Amino acid sequence: MAARHRSRKRALQVLFEWDMRGEPIDRAISHYYDTLYSEESEKKPKPDKFMEELARGTVENAEQIDRKIAEKSEHWRLARMAVVDRNILRLAIYELSQQAVPAPIVIDEAIELARQFSNDESLPFINGVLDAVHRQTAAIEDQLAGSA
Repeated sequence: MAARHRSRKRALQVLFEWDMRGEPIDRAISHYYDTLYSEESEKKPKPDKFMEELARGTVENAEQIDRKIAEKSEHWRLARMAVVDRNILRLAIYELSQQAVPAPIVIDEAIELARQFSNDESLPFINGVLDAVHRQTAAIEDQLAGSA
């Protein structure tokens, strides 16, 4: 498994715990490392900087990200979405906003996480929301570039 994919998978698991327990993100990250220590190895796991960056960045921007999800998910309230789907969307939208990774890769990674952790019915929903967010972001960037 590629390192960045593994980090995204870990970030999703941390975000899921953060969302379900309502605890600070640093506590969710610490708890995640504790589970790795007990399940995968007898040695303390090395920090996953990319996972931590994704998880913390997503949480720091959650209010803005949730507004984008609400705008693009017609007839679906955030609170009614499956927790895993909601956090896949949050994670991907955070990563899309950073523009360090091309949008098609971010969207493909989100779909792969949905295949692994959600169900087939979630795939078109997640893809549609992320595509709409990406198109809106691209249109705004084009407008800004044209006015500069």
